Amino acid sequence: MSNLYLSIGTNLGDRRSNLKTAITLIGQRIGAVQAVSEVIETGPWGFQSPNAFLNQALQVTTDLNPVDALKAAQAIEREMGRTGKSHGSIYSDRLIDIDLIFYDNQVIELPGLKIPHPLMHKRLFVLEPLSEIAPELEHPVLHKTVRDMLEEIR
Repeated sequence: MSNLYLSIGTNLGDRRSNLKTAITLIGQRIGAVQAVSEVIETGPWGFQSPNAFLNQALQVTTDLNPVDALKAAQAIEREMGRTGKSHGSIYSDRLIDIDLIFYDNQVIELPGLKIPHPLMHKRLFVLEPLSEIAPELEHPVLHKTVRDMLEEIR
């Protein structure tokens, strides 16, 4: 079993219900949910919108490999009504977003999948909830803990 850390967010519809549904589906299809952060509310990152996001971080134990975990996360997003992924620097409102942040201490660079998430250390909405459930988790490339990365961007 591997430890997978996810960041989930939503800024459309019944946001709290969207998060609860995503957590349930992640538990059914990706692996056992071991830890869930509190919900935080943040403004959009990388685009303008009047809709604030609700975000959470999860720790999941999984027997899926990283590629299959990504496919399962994308299937959950589609099932919940997400019609497209962001491409490049073009972001938009979304019913649900599920990002793979860490997979054990692996560094993975494949087309469409980079772990650790390449922008995580710049995103308060990822680091703040993640620091609640895994403050001492170390980034395998930057060699900084989640807590240290959070303090750097605050």
